[in-house]
Amino acid sequence: MARYITTTLPYVNDVPHIGHALEFLQADVLARTWRLNGEDVFFSTGTDEHGQKIFQAAEKAGEDIQAYVDRNAAEFERLKSALSISNDAFIRTTDPKHIEAAQEIWKRCADAGDIYKKAYTGLYCVGCEAFKTEHELTEDKHCVLHPNLVPQEITEENYFFRFSKYQDALVTYLEGDQVIIPEWRRTEALNFVQGGLEDFSISREAAKLSWGIPVPGDDSQVMYVWFDALTSYISTLGWPADAEGQFHMYWEEGRTLQMAGKDQVRFQSLMWQAMLMSANIKNTDQVFYHGFINSGGVKMSKSLGNVISPLELVDKYGTEATRYLLLRHVHPVEDTDITWERLGEWYTANLVNGLGNLVARVMKLAETHLTADSKMNLFAQYSSAEKYLTAFEFNKALDEIWERIGMVDERIQNEKPFNTVKEDLEKGKEQIQILVNEVHRIAYELAPYMPETSEEIIASLRENKKPENLFPRLA
Repeated sequence: MARYITTTLPYVNDVPHIGHALEFLQADVLARTWRLNGEDVFFSTGTDEHGQKIFQAAEKAGEDIQAYVDRNAAEFERLKSALSISNDAFIRTTDPKHIEAAQEIWKRCADAGDIYKKAYTGLYCVGCEAFKTEHELTEDKHCVLHPNLVPQEITEENYFFRFSKYQDALVTYLEGDQVIIPEWRRTEALNFVQGGLEDFSISREAAKLSWGIPVPGDDSQVMYVWFDALTSYISTLGWPADAEGQFHMYWEEGRTLQMAGKDQVRFQSLMWQAMLMSANIKNTDQVFYHGFINSGGVKMSKSLGNVISPLELVDKYGTEATRYLLLRHVHPVEDTDITWERLGEWYTANLVNGLGNLVARVMKLAETHLTADSKMNLFAQYSSAEKYLTAFEFNKALDEIWERIGMVDERIQNEKPFNTVKEDLEKGKEQIQILVNEVHRIAYELAPYMPETSEEIIASLRENKKPENLFPRLA
């Protein structure tokens, strides 16, 4: 089966944070797993580079806006190597091919009679890049998602999308099995639609915001940033021209999956799906929504000084350990609280004293008492932990692998092969061979989560040699 998977596109008004890393890693595990199973996968990430808050951030920094987005986009591209992300494409919304696609989907929605122009006064949240209704504001008229920002009252003549036209179609779509994971997010989306939909603005006046894609046929307006950015999910596949047939293979004929944060339900599963319906394009098969990462009991914030950068994690623990820490110790769908202290405890207990110590002990026994050709009967390539991925339970998959690590450790303590081999060489070798096979199984199951560690362990098995220290102790 052809599979398509994409993350959301982070704004480039700042450098990557740990939430971006989590989403990229979750998508990467799925893509790697599918590839290991022989499936054809297209995995896309990228950056969202238009909109008012990016314009304001560049202005505040005193930089040319294109230079500003180029610099910050490069920081997100760094995550590919820093975290060993195996994406096939990195789409930027300033790419010419994306601009062409965004204007084409606008034209198709307009041809369907779903775009009209009207004067409008509303409260606009720069953080969300969206107009807000009363039920989306706190009692003191602040945005629920950005409580530190006061929405601006804006009066403009904008283009609107006939969102209300697709209420019944969206209900039917959302009633489909597994279109949203977790289930309660699907219920949340369904309740929102059934409560009634209002048409939404999809443009801004260019005189007030020049940094955006021009509306086809009306240079006085630029596209609303979400209308532009959502189109990236198909522009990355070469739509509309589809010269290489990737859109047909992966979107039209394949199984599509979008990864997003829990604050994205309205945009990913409602607005975007209505846009696809209007343009007569197949809807997304499934969207997975992850939770947020907090630190010390509060949301991460620069002003509070509790922000943890994924690049700082890599500098301290290394790529593989960072992948492990985020995939196992951050809950896939609930909010998770982490601190540097907890990260250090998990690293030492489960990597240094856990996996690293086990591989060192077993491979030292193998190097001393076995020969390279005696280990050819390695464990069959099958992952029992993979069953958790259909429910996006990355943490439980790794829990199961670490349970196996614990069982192998216990077996060593009970059987004491280091003593047996002195008293009964053949029996001792058999015990060591079983341990080697178990280490191979662990390495194979780790492949989607910790690919370099998996390869390093398997290389040591082939060479019948104890590897260098997999996870050094913290200084």
